[in-house]
Amino acid sequence: MPDFDTGHIFLTTLAPVKRGSAEEGEGISHRQRLRIALSELPTAMQSPATQKTAMNSPFARNRRTHLARMFVLDDVIYNGRVGTNPVIATLRGINPAQPQPIDTLNAAYFVFCAEIDAVEEDGAPLPSELTPEAQTRVRRAYARELWETMGPELEDLYTNCEGFEGVTDAHGFADYLERCHVETTMPFHDYYLAPPAFNLLSKQALLAAMGIPALVTLLALLGWLFGFHTGWAFLIALAVTALAVFLSARFALANGAKPLPPAPHDALPSVLKALYVQQTFADFAVDSQGASTEDLHKGFSAYLEKHKPSNRAGPTQAPGVISIKADGGVTP
Repeated sequence: MPDFDTGHIFLTTLAPVKRGSAEEGEGISHRQRLRIALSELPTAMQSPATQKTAMNSPFARNRRTHLARMFVLDDVIYNGRVGTNPVIATLRGINPAQPQPIDTLNAAYFVFCAEIDAVEEDGAPLPSELTPEAQTRVRRAYARELWETMGPELEDLYTNCEGFEGVTDAHGFADYLERCHVETTMPFHDYYLAPPAFNLLSKQALLAAMGIPALVTLLALLGWLFGFHTGWAFLIALAVTALAVFLSARFALANGAKPLPPAPHDALPSVLKALYVQQTFADFAVDSQGASTEDLHKGFSAYLEKHKPSNRAGPTQAPGVISIKADGGVTP
């Protein structure tokens, strides 16, 4: 299913960038102004170096974004000529020195991609299925959450895009981002701890569904060739075989289009809590070396009481940081 897989929405939006100067007499284009705004947007604390800057990505202000990327797309890439057989090209009178049509965009586009939990409220369980209408509600809820948590940054970026005039609140931004939405079939994450339950098909059932009528068709054809009155049986069996192949192919394609189920701990709060427990328990294991059985039991009870491993809400690692040792790396 486009946009949705493993309980997540893989959001892609394209907003056309305005042509001309950003302001009268300023001498700078909207495209350049957008690039400057993007360059000033802080990244997440994703390395020891960025961890020391004390500036986190504005996307870290919400607990639904696993990954986000923004960039300016000037034009599509030219991949070269469409290859043809030289003999066929000669017979058809195609001149290889003659340029072929080249696809171009009608404007530069501001691209925003994000992988988010497919939920309308923080902490809600990830769904296994999501109708197109429900996907729209999830996208709109996420857009409103973005506006409420990083509205100034979004306004600074999207003010350089066509059609953004008049967007002043979360609902208006949700409307705008929905108009910019394009479907994608490219999920870009994998949190599975074990292989997922793929939508496997029974090969024996598919082969039987196509093979039995095909066998009847063959027998009827042989009977017809040897003088038996099986001509109508052959034609009917042939039609049934063709229908069985068509329906089996449609069934296989529809089964392959089904989204994979979410993993047990796939939501962002679970991922952040897992990172938090990983680091705190490693420290506990180091500090407990050589402890007596009684002290180890007391220490582990104190660890459970302090860090609450079963509570995803907190304490937990904050979004956008590489470790809990970063500035603001722990959410109480």
